[in-house]
Amino acid sequence: MNNLPSHIAIIMDGNGRWAKGQGKSRTFGHEKGAETVRAITTYCSQHPEIKQLTLYAFSTENWKRPKLEVEFLMKLLERYFKKELNTYLEENIRFNPIGDLSAFSTSLQKTILNVSEATEHCTGLVQSLALNYGGKDEIIRAVQKLQNDNIPITESSLSETLDCTQEVDILIRTGGEHRISNFLLWQSAYAELFFTDTLWPEFKSDELETILTKFKKIERRFGGLN
Repeated sequence: MNNLPSHIAIIMDGNGRWAKGQGKSRTFGHEKGAETVRAITTYCSQHPEIKQLTLYAFSTENWKRPKLEVEFLMKLLERYFKKELNTYLEENIRFNPIGDLSAFSTSLQKTILNVSEATEHCTGLVQSLALNYGGKDEIIRAVQKLQNDNIPITESSLSETLDCTQEVDILIRTGGEHRISNFLLWQSAYAELFFTDTLWPEFKSDELETILTKFKKIERRFGGLN
């Protein structure tokens, strides 16, 4: 058995609850969560078997959150990209956003595009942040594009038209909840699911390493028999 964790996807849950436990505001939790994004991304970039890391950063449903929190998250995203560009380049990480970016401000869209273009030559880990992303929305947009381009809708053509074209090997959710919340629905058809009570700001590389070890012991049959 030789399972390779080529594509890891993570639902980063628990920033607000972690902050509340510290007696801080939810925004403080998001700041701390951004630090965990940097640490986990760097770890994955240095792991020889991991080729892609996709992180659920802002969903199509997150617009329902309080206006001040949403505004803070938009500013945090802009700061994150400007601050982390050097990390991407130093670690040879290619940034590839997924989701419907058109809902963001012109400034944030430009910042996201700049980081994507600045790292497109990088040959190491591909890091995707799911931004204004929902699995259902992604599939609908892909189907509409195929129809508009008069391309037959098949499993192959749909897979290639989605924002994220790589199947997920490991899907992790932090924070104690046991659901996938409209994240990479198509790509996670045969993903191995791992749920941890650890809140995202406290999720460390050693816990990820433990998950990788468990994953390698799983017999993956993809509906068949070995």
